[in-house]
Amino acid sequence: MFSLSDFWYRPSFYPATLFLLPFSWLFSLCITLRHWFYKVGLIKVHDFSVPVIIVGNISVGGTGKTPFVIWLADFLRSQGYSPGIVSRGVGGKKQSKPYHVTFNDCASLVGDEAVLLAKNTQCPVVIGIDRVAAVRELLANTKCDVVISDDGLQHYRLGRSIEIAMVDHVRKFGNERLLPAGPLREPIKRLVKVDFVIYNGDKNHPHHLSIEPHEFVSLKNQTQKCHPNEFPNKKIHAVAGIGHPEKFFNLLRAMGFEVIPHAFPDHHLFRPHEINFNDAYPILMTEKDAVKCQSFASESCWYLSVTAKVSDALQLKLMEKLNHHHSRDRL
Repeated sequence: MFSLSDFWYRPSFYPATLFLLPFSWLFSLCITLRHWFYKVGLIKVHDFSVPVIIVGNISVGGTGKTPFVIWLADFLRSQGYSPGIVSRGVGGKKQSKPYHVTFNDCASLVGDEAVLLAKNTQCPVVIGIDRVAAVRELLANTKCDVVISDDGLQHYRLGRSIEIAMVDHVRKFGNERLLPAGPLREPIKRLVKVDFVIYNGDKNHPHHLSIEPHEFVSLKNQTQKCHPNEFPNKKIHAVAGIGHPEKFFNLLRAMGFEVIPHAFPDHHLFRPHEINFNDAYPILMTEKDAVKCQSFASESCWYLSVTAKVSDALQLKLMEKLNHHHSRDRL
């Protein structure tokens, strides 16, 4: 199936990219005007009494944002904070009003990422198109003292204390063009203005994130788990409906598996026949995909749980920044 992303990671002067450049210029003009409207106060920015941490990116596609948000929620809790999370609920039905997510919610209703966050953080999670309204709902009905916005770097109505931009070390910014000629939501120079740029997969960078495999979990029986080195089959079907499926496939290959890849669009809502391959090989998928397949999964289906590792330098700088904002807001 044709996809614009097929051209985003090719040379900048690829013919299809050149054809789309006028639309990118128009998009750039819209970005510039929008920034100006906020700067002069034509559109109001809504600030809150607690620190708001934005975790997002300037490019379309997987950058490791969800694993980092899960790590961040656990880290903040270990530092004595009570975090809450807001998200748009991408992949689910558009929520005109804020909605409190539980791990039992259907991914087709609230989105796969929201279910994953509720399941893995035990934090209150509120979704909604309007993140300002979602934060208001979160603060009115929970005791959280810091808010994490899953995505929303470009949602400027929501005031923020800290901005974190995620970058995939392998794909980086593709052809460095703005949408639709390239994968960028904003120009690369936007990164100069954020508080932290985190490089997923670059261990040489002082602010880096690494995603490490933890264990395989059966979709049919969540108590049935297996260390990756002990998984009995080496030839497997690999299913991924994420921003960068090849990254998951390469991770499995690096673990010694012979991979039969099955790539789907990001946030794809699976149907039973799409993970039925009529053979005896096990089916391995991401945990993000598993939340959408659990109701009809067979005994052959497993997901890989992962652990996010963050550099010590980033942890230290993050707490310095957050404590500074927290102290200033109390004055």
